[in-house]
Amino acid sequence: MATIPTDRSPDSTLSFLRAGYRFVGDRCERYGSDIFQTRLLLEPTICLRGRAAVELFYDVDRFVREGAMPLRGQRTLTGRGGVQGLDGDAHQRRKAMFMSLMTPSAVQHLGQLFADEWQARIPAWELAGPVTLHPEATLMLTRAVCDWAGVPLAAGELDRRATDLKAMIDSAAALGPRHWRGRLGRLRGERWAGDLVERVRDGSLAAPEGSALRVIAEHRDDAGRPLAPRVAAVELLNVLRPTVAVGRLVVFAALALHDHPAWRQRVREDDDSTERFVQEVRRCYPFFPVTAARVRRSFQWQGYHFPQGRRVLLDLYGTDHHPALWPEPDLFRPERFTGWRGDPFTLIPQGGGGHLTGHRCAGEWITIELMKRAVTLLTGAIRYDVPPQNLAIDLSRMPALPASGFVVTDVRRTG
Repeated sequence: MATIPTDRSPDSTLSFLRAGYRFVGDRCERYGSDIFQTRLLLEPTICLRGRAAVELFYDVDRFVREGAMPLRGQRTLTGRGGVQGLDGDAHQRRKAMFMSLMTPSAVQHLGQLFADEWQARIPAWELAGPVTLHPEATLMLTRAVCDWAGVPLAAGELDRRATDLKAMIDSAAALGPRHWRGRLGRLRGERWAGDLVERVRDGSLAAPEGSALRVIAEHRDDAGRPLAPRVAAVELLNVLRPTVAVGRLVVFAALALHDHPAWRQRVREDDDSTERFVQEVRRCYPFFPVTAARVRRSFQWQGYHFPQGRRVLLDLYGTDHHPALWPEPDLFRPERFTGWRGDPFTLIPQGGGGHLTGHRCAGEWITIELMKRAVTLLTGAIRYDVPPQNLAIDLSRMPALPASGFVVTDVRRTG
């Protein structure tokens, strides 16, 4: 039996927080292996990257999600009791609920709502001085996804909800104030979402047929029982929060257009170029760093022993930058997706495997649609200047973002 390369440090949690997205990949390069073992939060943890690792990780006969996410992540990013931590039939039923929302027409509708919000903001941008794209994208996406999900926003409520959703996204791997802002945002968000669900159930709030709010409020588990109000709140936030998180990818798309201006003309002329461009932004720029599971029962893989209950981390960022899968992985080359037919085990910024039954993000199609809309708007609806600013991306910060949030000036509508 082969021995898994192992970190010598008694605990690597601080090293993980310092290295961020590169923690797993750097150690894989050091050990000359796509697998190694370390200790995180004082717990033995196996880390993996690469295509074979992705296929392994999404084998439901070998791994479970229950108890894999650290409690601090549940208290900020995901909540407790949601679809991410379910397995077996319970997961299948809950995932089907989410997938029922992801019809092509529904995805297109959300994209149009986002585009409408963008167009409505242009007059204000034209009158403003510097405009920072990330907070603007956060507000536009919050309003668009709430409208799409059937979630009412009272007058003056948009900023508060957007702030709480952003805090959840920003806090899972944070220490200190960022973490506590995330916990406060989670508490307030679940209280708000739970109240909406209860109002739909008692008839005091009419949610549109087929909307996320109504589907979640009316969902039944295998025993025919409605979701507990807190769990329903978690699942409603699991629609809103990941959509708002796409704002980071919108910023990365704007940064890529700035750094690679030849692609501005290409995406204006050709939908296929827009698709390739968006996929390369998703591959190249940092979004989620890792995802976690636990070994269902002990097994051997490639000569390595995986003991029952062992936590395993799959390196999403490292797999998307694996040189065996993506030649010259640190170069931005959208043309690498020419003729690409899709591989659920190589491009995994939002998880791998299948959408319908596995743990791959149900909202991935929404992400692609929103990014394509943003690229089209950035290149066709407005012109703008990019002043000198700090556009560096600190990969030790999770989640990452250009330091400035991407500032533009002299915004003007085209056409």
